[in-house]
Amino acid sequence: MEEEVMEAEAAGSVGSGEVNPPVRRVLLVSAGASHSVALLSGNIVCSWGRGEDGQLGLGDAEDRSTPTRLSALDDLGIVSIICGADHTAAYSESRAELYSWGWGDFGRLGHGNSSDVFTPQPIKALQGLRIKQIACGDSHCLAVTMDGEVQSWGRNQNGQLGLGTTEDSLLPQKMHAFQGMRIKMVAAGAEHTAAVTEDGELYGWGWGRYGNLGLGDRNDRLFPVKVSAVYGEKMVMVACGWRHTISVSASGGLYTFGWSKYGQLGHGDFEDHLVPHKLEALSGSFISQISGGWRHTMALTSDGKLYGWGWNKFGQVGVGDNIDHCSPVQVKFPHDQKVVQVSCGWRHTLAVTERNNVFSWGRGTNGQLGHGECVDRNLATIVEALSVEGSSGQQIQASKVDQSSGT
Repeated sequence: MEEEVMEAEAAGSVGSGEVNPPVRRVLLVSAGASHSVALLSGNIVCSWGRGEDGQLGLGDAEDRSTPTRLSALDDLGIVSIICGADHTAAYSESRAELYSWGWGDFGRLGHGNSSDVFTPQPIKALQGLRIKQIACGDSHCLAVTMDGEVQSWGRNQNGQLGLGTTEDSLLPQKMHAFQGMRIKMVAAGAEHTAAVTEDGELYGWGWGRYGNLGLGDRNDRLFPVKVSAVYGEKMVMVACGWRHTISVSASGGLYTFGWSKYGQLGHGDFEDHLVPHKLEALSGSFISQISGGWRHTMALTSDGKLYGWGWNKFGQVGVGDNIDHCSPVQVKFPHDQKVVQVSCGWRHTLAVTERNNVFSWGRGTNGQLGHGECVDRNLATIVEALSVEGSSGQQIQASKVDQSSGT
């Protein structure tokens, strides 16, 4: 749900002109509350898991327990995709169009109303904008343009849109608080938001009860406020969990702050931190990617090792047990294959390895793990349908639904 960096390698779609390409590389995965999506080379999108609110984009409210091709997005040139809790967004670079679908409460889809949408619909207010990154939280979204400007929309009861009000916004609005600054990336939690500027400054706003804004107190903020307590480090990456925040410095150091009832900050205890606190357990590693779940956290190192910690009731940390971990534990993969991308959902986790395999673990009750069954897993388990080394090779289900019905 994090925010994850959504700058998809557009270069990954070079194989799209081939006839029957032998292998579709998985370029991106993203996990929501109970659903999952993947972007494959050739601009192919598939989704699986809970479908009750239309978040799979397949035109109905059915769950899917294996990856299913979202054919409504075929030929649109999708280069990035991300899950909110119960909604999804995807961006077409060639069309300069952002699509959204799923649960529409509070205007989180950006279509000017609160209706649920069961197939991808373009956000008209963003038509023509060149977008480099999207962040979806529980019920609000943000988009960063190539010019470093930010648009935000959806729920705003704690000021998480950064617009200076607590009124929800059914349509995207430009954040004027960042006038004159270039934003590198944003991250959205349940009710808070964080951003990193191109200059390496970290900002937080929205709901701050657990210190998750990093500002040294527990107050809400209606506008972005600069986080000063980062020990002179420039920040290059940020992610949000439900009520905690994770950032990475230019030197590869990992910082966490906010709520830690389940050990999701990783500092060896269950204490909240109101300002960014360096994760000493991983100080010997260069962190290349981060993701925040509902109450768990994942960090990927530059040498392809994946570490998890936090709430683990459903095995979402992926280390073979169901006990909470307050310090980082390495997630193991067959043949020690290196990980290239990770995404935390609320209670499940997805990862892509350098060998073009997708793995999932954690809560599986809605089929969000993609294994064709609805059971939980506490170890990284290969998603056969998306993996080169799956026993059946890549076998993505075709969507069998009439895509013409919109809402």
